[in-house]
Amino acid sequence: MSIQPLRAIILAAGRGERMRPLTDQTPKPLLHVRGKPLIEYHLEALARSGVQDVVINCAWLEEQFPKVLGTGSRFGLRLHYQFEKRDHGGALETAGGIATALPLLADSPNGCFWVVSGDVFLPGFEFNPQHAERFAHRADQAHLWLVANAPHHPKGDFAIDAQGYASANGDPRYTWASVGLFRAALFSGLKPGQACALRPLLDTAISQRQISAKLHTGAWTDVGTVQRLEALNLNA
Repeated sequence: MSIQPLRAIILAAGRGERMRPLTDQTPKPLLHVRGKPLIEYHLEALARSGVQDVVINCAWLEEQFPKVLGTGSRFGLRLHYQFEKRDHGGALETAGGIATALPLLADSPNGCFWVVSGDVFLPGFEFNPQHAERFAHRADQAHLWLVANAPHHPKGDFAIDAQGYASANGDPRYTWASVGLFRAALFSGLKPGQACALRPLLDTAISQRQISAKLHTGAWTDVGTVQRLEALNLNA
């Protein structure tokens, strides 16, 4: 039996220190890639997949997000903003931001939702509802998409074992693409408003074989430096 569309959260709270001075005036997810804000690629892809509600957690220059993106109606979405600087004094890191946003994700079926970083360029990635439905009926805490290692991260993050689970050991190793399906239970030990990194939670769940993974072979860029942003725009 099919489930209702999952909700999604786009992580957009970071300062973007390595992209200064560009990020002194503009949050990194709102910097333009090939003619439009980077975050809009995710919003358009989520809308195409049938997602209707998207949470955007923000902190640095957070007031710019609703000014640029509005209610989400022009994308066919309903946007819900989590203002971490206003309400908590600053960014809550990845896991803390997700845990604090859980009330905004509460209507997502089976406690499952999409997570994607606002500073990665993933043209062609599909937030496939069939993937979401399969995940919602499994017991995994998360399902991660991995990509080939970029020169700036040559050792990667995880391997994929023979059963399709993410592994801390093994070869080849790949880089997490900063996109995945997650279950609310992974964040159950965190208090709303508590800053917390995601990697320790992932490492624990991976050691317990609770995270599956899949290789994404399409284009992907971690837009983490001015040089990478310029390269994307030069190769438009």
